[in-house]
Amino acid sequence: MKRTVLTGANVVRPTGVVEDGRVTVEGTRIAGDRREEPDGVAELDLTGHWVVPGFVDLHVHGGGGASFSAGSAEEALRAIGTHRAHGTTTMVASTVTGDLGELGVQAGVLSELVEQGELAGIHFEGPFIAANRCGAHDPGLLRDPDPAAVRKLLDAARGAARMLTLAPELPGGIESVRLLRDNGVIAAVGHTDATYEVTRRAIEAGATVATHLFNAMPPLAHRSPGPIAALLEDERITLELIDDGTHLHPSVLQLAFRTAGGDRVALITDAMGAAGMGDGLYPLGPLKVEVSGGVARLAEGGAIAGSTLTLDRAFHRAVTVDGLPVTEVVRALSATPARLLGADDRVGSIEEGKDADLVVLDGEFGLVGVMRKGEWLVRP
Repeated sequence: MKRTVLTGANVVRPTGVVEDGRVTVEGTRIAGDRREEPDGVAELDLTGHWVVPGFVDLHVHGGGGASFSAGSAEEALRAIGTHRAHGTTTMVASTVTGDLGELGVQAGVLSELVEQGELAGIHFEGPFIAANRCGAHDPGLLRDPDPAAVRKLLDAARGAARMLTLAPELPGGIESVRLLRDNGVIAAVGHTDATYEVTRRAIEAGATVATHLFNAMPPLAHRSPGPIAALLEDERITLELIDDGTHLHPSVLQLAFRTAGGDRVALITDAMGAAGMGDGLYPLGPLKVEVSGGVARLAEGGAIAGSTLTLDRAFHRAVTVDGLPVTEVVRALSATPARLLGADDRVGSIEEGKDADLVVLDGEFGLVGVMRKGEWLVRP
């Protein structure tokens, strides 16, 4: 069995940063460390670099010019390949609002990729969201979260649905949260006009995620705290944050980290098809998005339409611009989302027996290497 030893780097493990660390990879797994290796072992000196666990993205719509909403396995694999090259070794494919029948077709295609191990699940973002907070979702296709309609999507996903975003204030919202909970699917509060009180009811019913906190929801107000306060304060909630310099001011991102910590924050991309590409026009479901200066906005109306972010850039920004500790950022990019998905026995940290999913960064936190299940996708 092939054995590779990475030496000399700052290795971020669950216990902290190990300077001049070693990571031993055997086959597809991280192996126990041996100071005396047998002959024939490939050794790679990474002095001056960082080795961190592969990134886990809970919320990504596409990349490389391809979309998970296209209903095409070929496009989905192109998007997967784009984000893997940027360090995301585990990802959940997000759809956008569409007709239930169309979403069912998309779910059928994506569920096969989940079965093949290419994806960690499906996230339905819409159509059960508030028209007043729909952002880059087609308002003409929105509908209330009737539990029967929610069940229809879950059935179409054939067990691959991992998360569904809804506005709990809509008719059927709380009942649908309970349905998702009872079926082992993450209920996420987002694209919502919910009050503080309704958001609390959703949490008690089983909601566990805030979909891109602060975005597509009422701002925090001192007499009407709305969903943000309810989601921030509850330890049961994992907070999605988009750290691209457009969606959130650095002080707001820092506030969320200080309040919740890396154990409750999951940095996501919310990337659409333009991630890894240049400026231009791109589809997002049935809508058109114009990307200019790396910022994606609806061609009609100008609303922010996801991002062009990749998680290696989110890592770099979180450390170098936001000033967050490396260990906190690693938790938010890997361990916390892996735990939320129930995949932390395999991914999310550098520990013996887990998948050899690793990212190598240089001294300035730029990506130089990506390994997935023991194979180099980007060789340092």
